[in-house]
Amino acid sequence: MAFKLSRRRFIAGVGVVAASSTFPLVRALTGPLYPAMDLSYFDTPIRPEPGNFLIGCAAITWEGKDRQAIDEIAALGYRGIQLRENAVKEFRSPEELRDLLFRRHLTLVALSSGNVRLDPALEAEDLAKHTANAKFMRDAGGLYLQVIDQKPKDRAVTADDYKRLGRLLSEIGKRTQDLGLPLGYHNHMGACGERPEEVDRILDAADPRYVKLELDIAHYVQGGGDPVKAIEKYRDRLLFLHLKDVVNADPKTSPKGRPYRFVELGRGRVDVPAVFAALERVKFRGWTVVELDGPTDASRTPKESAAISKDYLEKRLGQRV
Repeated sequence: MAFKLSRRRFIAGVGVVAASSTFPLVRALTGPLYPAMDLSYFDTPIRPEPGNFLIGCAAITWEGKDRQAIDEIAALGYRGIQLRENAVKEFRSPEELRDLLFRRHLTLVALSSGNVRLDPALEAEDLAKHTANAKFMRDAGGLYLQVIDQKPKDRAVTADDYKRLGRLLSEIGKRTQDLGLPLGYHNHMGACGERPEEVDRILDAADPRYVKLELDIAHYVQGGGDPVKAIEKYRDRLLFLHLKDVVNADPKTSPKGRPYRFVELGRGRVDVPAVFAALERVKFRGWTVVELDGPTDASRTPKESAAISKDYLEKRLGQRV
């Protein structure tokens, strides 16, 4: 009996399969299920969306007076702001900073979190500091964390230094990404990543999943590079940019004894229009931050310096600030 029952089930199953196999024939006899459609629209390739640049301003020009910087940057009409590590101590809580920026209609673009040092004895301290700063940024509603490396003193940078720096940056980037903040490495004069080839070595040694490039166009020019080429090379790794200009200077009269001086946009030798053209070509969509170490003239206020760069961006380049 068990054998006959199994055979009956088998025959019933074959019947179901046979019946289902006739469905395509039935559909063919009854016509298409949907009306005819004109599909020629899909023959036209979809064009990539154009670049979209949001422009903020860094508070560094105000030399630690962050509350004044917030008020004046907002008054000028900038949409974002970058703060330095001192802001972590300036404000009683990240929520206080977040609420203040909300009232001023400013986005907290980035926090300059300080240096990454190559001394093994200081590694744990640096990892803890940058992780804590990332937590502050997350709770304050910030977007990115920025770090700069500290070049070894009294000796040349070695191949092992670049490897170690790449590993440290990757570890910091993993931690900040876990908190929702991408990490940007800032090319900088006097650092391991001063010249273009040095920036390449650092980024090659770092995990691209966790370490992006925060490109400072004036530092890159002073380091002997072309920021347009950097934008094109690192288009998929470009986090945000610092916008400023640079001029040659006499070390004897320069405030810090350097053969160069950073200035407002349009007043130096950086080809700023070419930078924005390159950003447009690579379809960059993100933040650019006007940044200047300090006022370029003793009689000029930080707000006036920020206004000069704003006017240049709007009147010369047609960018909306």
